Amino acid sequence: MQNVNDIINNVDEVSLKHSFQDACSDSDFKAYVYNLNASEDTLMKYTSRLEETFSECKNCIKCKGLDTCKNKVPGYAYTPTAKEKMIEFSYVICKYQQEEDAKTAYQKNLELLEMPKDIKNASFKDMYKDDKARVPIVKYFKEFIDNYDKEDKPKGIYLNGSFGSGKTYLVAALFNELAKKGVRSVLIYYPEFLRSLKASFQTNYDEQFNYIKKVPLLLFDDIGAENCSNWSRDEVLGPILQYRMENHLPTFFTSNLTLDELENSLAMTSSGVDKVKARRIIERIKQLTTPLELISKNRRN
Repeated sequence: MQNVNDIINNVDEVSLKHSFQDACSDSDFKAYVYNLNASEDTLMKYTSRLEETFSECKNCIKCKGLDTCKNKVPGYAYTPTAKEKMIEFSYVICKYQQEEDAKTAYQKNLELLEMPKDIKNASFKDMYKDDKARVPIVKYFKEFIDNYDKEDKPKGIYLNGSFGSGKTYLVAALFNELAKKGVRSVLIYYPEFLRSLKASFQTNYDEQFNYIKKVPLLLFDDIGAENCSNWSRDEVLGPILQYRMENHLPTFFTSNLTLDELENSLAMTSSGVDKVKARRIIERIKQLTTPLELISKNRRN
């Protein structure tokens, strides 16, 4: 007489076989699972999971993009693989997700400090094309990209102009293009960066300072909008610019001030007026950049 366990095992096996045979009444499913090159005894142990993978496989055949993906994990297909006497299941990335990942992988080379996150998506193709004032800037950026790999790196720019004219966006678009070529860059909202740096005196001040000093591409955004102090001018900005000048590291600036106006701003601190030190900073900026201007309507409104 069979023991209870043997009876239960036989019942389970019969049930599995019936479930598998019912699923195989769909000829497409049958062809799908037998294409795994596993025995029927192995396949029938995984009927419900194989039905799930088959459903996702059909979704992928009809899929036209990530926006219409019907799979449990969008951009991935639950997929079976036969291994000896078992079936292993994993999520396999689809071509649309691969394309999407490739589009954004370069953004790891672009770091933002105190800047809005959406600036990472800045692109020349998305910029306003109805503004002739942008033409000299875009032309300069094209030359910059063409010459960046040469031993003598091209200069950055000091881009001043009206509020909301898109100065930061344009530089971010340039950095994005170079990020696709593997060039690391940092974009800093300068006034807030100074506050953040000052707050890091007891933690990672030197690490932050040296990283900014040595990064291949650097943008000081909205310079001149900060409350200038002896420390920010002489201990932060001056040494960073000196190092980058000596090592030919392209450096960019955006500002609402002309260079003359910036010089006046840098000269005035709570400790008094020091035109000599302000002039020294301006001379470094001139060594590092080509001055350009963007006067345009406010695109933020």
